[in-house]
Amino acid sequence: MSTVRGIRGAITVTHNDKAEILAATKELLQKMVADNALVIDAIATAVFTATPGLNAEFPAVAAREIGWNDTPLLCTQEIAVPGGLPNCIRILLLVNTDKKPQEIKHVYLREAVNLRR
Repeated sequence: MSTVRGIRGAITVTHNDKAEILAATKELLQKMVADNALVIDAIATAVFTATPGLNAEFPAVAAREIGWNDTPLLCTQEIAVPGGLPNCIRILLLVNTDKKPQEIKHVYLREAVNLRR
């Protein structure tokens, strides 16, 4: 029986630049999909966050550019926690899957690897 599970991912960029935000978001989405053998139709929704200062583009635009046209998407800003990782894009995918929680592969790239050791 399929259930809804969350898959987390995060990646950093070096600049508040539209092209860099889109490229990094696409890289992260593609890795999350590949590592978890996801079928796009199984993705119920995707929530994107960006740390303060990353406002050159909505990260969700990257999902639309790779064909996620029927998936509900939402962008929001991360809380500005002192000492938090800067220039970070985070993604939470909610997916319909038969996988157990321990089978889910969360993906952290670039400086975001420091978020999960």
